[in-house]
Amino acid sequence: MFTITKQFAFSASHQLAGLEEDHPCSRLHGHNYIVEVELKGANLDARGFVRDYRELGPLKRLIDDEFDHRHLNDVLGHDHPTAEQLALFFYEWAHDRWEEVSAVRVSETPKTWAEYRP
Repeated sequence: MFTITKQFAFSASHQLAGLEEDHPCSRLHGHNYIVEVELKGANLDARGFVRDYRELGPLKRLIDDEFDHRHLNDVLGHDHPTAEQLALFFYEWAHDRWEEVSAVRVSETPKTWAEYRP
Protein backbone atom coordinates (compact mmCIF):
# COMPACT_ATOMS: atom_id res chain seq x y z
CA MET A 1 0.00 0.00 0.00
CA PHE A 2 1.29 3.45 -0.96
CA THR A 3 0.53 6.49 1.19
CA ILE A 4 1.03 10.11 0.23
CA THR A 5 0.18 13.29 2.14
CA LYS A 6 -0.05 16.95 1.33
CA GLN A 7 -0.30 19.88 3.74
CA PHE A 8 -2.28 23.07 3.38
CA ALA A 9 -2.33 26.06 5.72
CA PHE A 10 -4.71 28.85 6.63
CA SER A 11 -5.40 31.33 9.43
CA ALA A 12 -8.86 31.77 10.89
CA SER A 13 -10.81 32.69 14.01
CA HIS A 14 -13.40 30.73 15.93
CA GLN A 15 -15.26 30.67 19.20
CA LEU A 16 -16.50 27.46 20.81
CA ALA A 17 -19.88 27.39 22.53
CA GLY A 18 -20.82 25.29 25.54
CA LEU A 19 -17.52 25.69 27.39
CA GLU A 20 -16.96 27.14 30.84
CA GLU A 21 -16.75 30.93 30.88
CA ASP A 22 -13.08 30.85 31.89
CA HIS A 23 -12.10 28.37 29.16
CA PRO A 24 -9.81 30.18 26.67
CA CYS A 25 -11.62 28.64 23.67
CA SER A 26 -14.93 30.17 24.76
CA ARG A 27 -13.50 33.55 23.79
CA LEU A 28 -13.04 34.72 20.22
CA HIS A 29 -9.54 33.68 19.14
CA GLY A 30 -7.62 32.43 16.12
CA HIS A 31 -5.17 29.80 14.95
CA ASN A 32 -2.74 29.14 12.15
CA TYR A 33 -4.21 25.85 10.95
CA ILE A 34 -2.48 23.06 9.09
CA VAL A 35 -4.59 20.60 7.12
CA GLU A 36 -2.92 17.35 6.11
CA VAL A 37 -4.67 15.14 3.55
CA GLU A 38 -3.63 11.49 3.29
CA LEU A 39 -4.27 9.37 0.20
CA LYS A 40 -3.69 5.62 -0.12
CA GLY A 41 -3.53 3.26 -3.06
CA ALA A 42 -2.48 -0.32 -3.59
CA ASN A 43 -1.48 0.51 -7.15
CA LEU A 44 0.17 3.41 -8.91
CA ASP A 45 -1.18 5.02 -12.06
CA ALA A 46 0.67 4.92 -15.37
CA ARG A 47 2.74 7.95 -14.26
CA GLY A 48 3.84 6.27 -11.02
CA PHE A 49 1.51 8.24 -8.71
CA VAL A 50 -1.14 7.37 -6.16
CA ARG A 51 -2.45 10.74 -7.36
CA ASP A 52 -0.56 13.72 -8.74
CA TYR A 53 -0.29 16.33 -5.96
CA ARG A 54 -1.24 19.00 -8.48
CA GLU A 55 -4.69 17.43 -8.76
CA LEU A 56 -5.34 18.53 -5.17
CA GLY A 57 -5.37 22.16 -6.30
CA PRO A 58 -9.15 22.49 -5.81
CA LEU A 59 -8.69 21.82 -2.08
CA LYS A 60 -6.10 24.59 -1.88
CA ARG A 61 -8.50 26.94 -3.67
CA LEU A 62 -11.34 26.02 -1.28
CA ILE A 63 -9.12 26.67 1.74
CA ASP A 64 -7.75 29.94 0.34
CA ASP A 65 -11.14 31.24 -0.81
CA GLU A 66 -13.51 30.01 1.91
CA PHE A 67 -11.43 29.43 5.08
CA ASP A 68 -8.35 31.65 5.12
CA HIS A 69 -8.83 34.75 7.29
CA ARG A 70 -12.47 33.87 7.95
CA HIS A 71 -14.53 33.22 11.08
CA LEU A 72 -15.07 29.45 11.17
CA ASN A 73 -18.37 29.68 13.03
CA ASP A 74 -19.74 31.49 9.97
CA VAL A 75 -18.02 29.24 7.44
CA LEU A 76 -19.23 25.97 8.98
CA GLY A 77 -22.55 27.42 10.14
CA HIS A 78 -22.43 26.26 13.77
CA ASP A 79 -20.87 27.07 17.14
CA HIS A 80 -18.61 24.00 17.40
CA PRO A 81 -15.93 24.59 14.73
CA THR A 82 -13.38 22.34 16.43
CA ALA A 83 -10.35 20.77 14.79
CA GLU A 84 -12.31 17.49 14.82
CA GLN A 85 -15.19 19.08 12.90
CA LEU A 86 -12.75 20.61 10.41
CA ALA A 87 -11.07 17.24 9.87
CA LEU A 88 -14.45 15.66 9.11
CA PHE A 89 -15.48 18.50 6.80
CA PHE A 90 -12.25 18.40 4.79
CA TYR A 91 -12.28 14.59 4.66
CA GLU A 92 -15.83 14.47 3.26
CA TRP A 93 -15.13 17.27 0.78
CA ALA A 94 -11.90 15.69 -0.46
CA HIS A 95 -13.13 12.08 -0.49
CA ASP A 96 -16.09 13.12 -2.65
CA ARG A 97 -13.54 14.21 -5.27
CA TRP A 98 -10.69 11.73 -4.83
CA GLU A 99 -11.49 8.17 -3.76
CA GLU A 100 -7.93 7.61 -2.54
CA VAL A 101 -8.39 10.05 0.38
CA SER A 102 -8.04 7.94 3.52
CA ALA A 103 -7.69 10.51 6.33
CA VAL A 104 -7.46 14.20 7.13
CA ARG A 105 -5.58 15.72 10.05
CA VAL A 106 -6.01 19.28 11.29
CA SER A 107 -3.64 21.12 13.60
CA GLU A 108 -4.48 24.28 15.54
CA THR A 109 -1.10 24.49 17.26
CA PRO A 110 2.27 22.81 16.68
CA LYS A 111 1.47 20.35 19.49
CA THR A 112 -2.17 19.46 18.74
CA TRP A 113 -3.77 17.41 15.95
CA ALA A 114 -7.24 16.05 15.28
CA GLU A 115 -7.72 13.30 12.70
CA TYR A 116 -10.71 11.86 10.87
CA ARG A 117 -10.17 8.41 9.41
CA PRO A 118 -13.22 6.27 8.63
